[in-house]
Amino acid sequence: MRAFLAFLRNTWRGLTAMRTALTLLFLLALGAMPGALLPQRSLNALKVTEYIAEKGWWGRLLDRLQFFDVYASYWFSAVYVLLFVSLVGCLLPRTWEYFKQMRAKPVLTPRNLSRLPHHASEELSASPEAVVARAKQRLRGWRLVEREEAGGARSVSAERGFLRETGNLVFHFSLLGLLVAFALGKMFGYEGQVIVQANGGQFCNSGVFNYDTFRPGLRVDGTNLNQFCVKVDDFHATYLHNGQAQEFRANIGYQSGADLDSGTWRPYPLEVNSPLRTAGDRVYLLGHGYTPLFTVTFPNGVTRTGETQWRPVNDVTLASEGATKFDPPGVTDTEQRRKNQLAITGLLAPTAVFRGELLDSAFPEDRDPAVAVDVYRGDLGTDSGRGQSIFAIDRQQVENGKLAKVARQNLRKGESTTLDDGTVIRFDGVRDWVSLQVSHDPTQVWVLAFSVLVILGLGTSLTIKRRRVWVRATPRGDGRTVVEVGGLARTDQAGYGEEFTALSRDLLEEES
Repeated sequence: MRAFLAFLRNTWRGLTAMRTALTLLFLLALGAMPGALLPQRSLNALKVTEYIAEKGWWGRLLDRLQFFDVYASYWFSAVYVLLFVSLVGCLLPRTWEYFKQMRAKPVLTPRNLSRLPHHASEELSASPEAVVARAKQRLRGWRLVEREEAGGARSVSAERGFLRETGNLVFHFSLLGLLVAFALGKMFGYEGQVIVQANGGQFCNSGVFNYDTFRPGLRVDGTNLNQFCVKVDDFHATYLHNGQAQEFRANIGYQSGADLDSGTWRPYPLEVNSPLRTAGDRVYLLGHGYTPLFTVTFPNGVTRTGETQWRPVNDVTLASEGATKFDPPGVTDTEQRRKNQLAITGLLAPTAVFRGELLDSAFPEDRDPAVAVDVYRGDLGTDSGRGQSIFAIDRQQVENGKLAKVARQNLRKGESTTLDDGTVIRFDGVRDWVSLQVSHDPTQVWVLAFSVLVILGLGTSLTIKRRRVWVRATPRGDGRTVVEVGGLARTDQAGYGEEFTALSRDLLEEES
């Protein structure tokens, strides 16, 4: 039992040592690197799947080691918790010692000041009392205490730079506060992304089903989200000559608080680095893409317009892929409706360039849009109960013969194609859509405050140096006084030699 208690005691001492805390902090930073270098499942599950398929056994090994879920992994959480415990166990005794030192008086004047790293002495005509009074005046701002010694001698013990330890503690407590704030932010925060059409499309933060993707905190169930609405009036983008995006701006209106009851829309120019802050949430502009506009005229003369966003497959030229789906109008029989559903799939080029019959995009701006479409007719599988991407058709339906390709055509804006049953499909151009991200982090103010304190504490601990100085005035029988000045740097001595020389010169000069 005694050996077991000794093991626990030694383990606790090792865990709460400052070198252990620094090691764990390094491991935490090292463990976060895969989260920055590898795709994360919480951010983009599709990219994770593609990465694993591309890398084969290596990708599957990384997946088993949770490298695609770094911040939710067991090993990252273990390092996080150990660092938290280490900091707490390290700071509590240091804080107690700090408060004891604050109440303690400067140490006694050493018997032999000449042994100190810094020393100077001189005989003065002033009395010991006058020397001490002069020293106290010169050392104003230092923590000091005056003492009487044997033989009529008097001394002053002074110390300065105590704020160095204060800064050190502020730094470590702020680091601890950052860990707590990040943990609480993951528990009570949420983040969601949604695509909104840039022609007056609206989004309201009223529930998780309004999002395309939603990542709740551990304590968030999605039922009490902050209420606000956003309306995207239009979108503008400027590009460099090489196609690189220079500026994205969406002119939006938003409602929150009393605006929701009055119906008032407040304008805001939403840009990439200028989020909207309202109702305790932040709304970011992440990017944009294009929605192809198709008008389908069915054999019975009824027309339908399709406006479904397509996703970019090339980040430079914004060439996009997707699927725009239609149900036949006026068909009430379920079986007949399933047999006559339409899907328009293919490639969208905002600035079209043809290489023979192959369509490609030369520039990301909407200059000369065109589409290369495959038209499918049959059962889209939307009634099967299985989830289905809005950007693609169910390939299983094609393989089963329930969905068949009936046309393939390249279309520029205003051009159309006619199917075998007389259905006419016209391409009417494109419309912008924007990708918005809503982030809620109730601890962001605390994170900012602790981050500032970390910098201030670290700067204080690095710039302030602890040093001590002692002055002893010993009377001689001839009416003169031997004055000794000794100095000791508690930390790095760099710079203290000059300060001590100036201080001793002031104290050892005869007063005029």
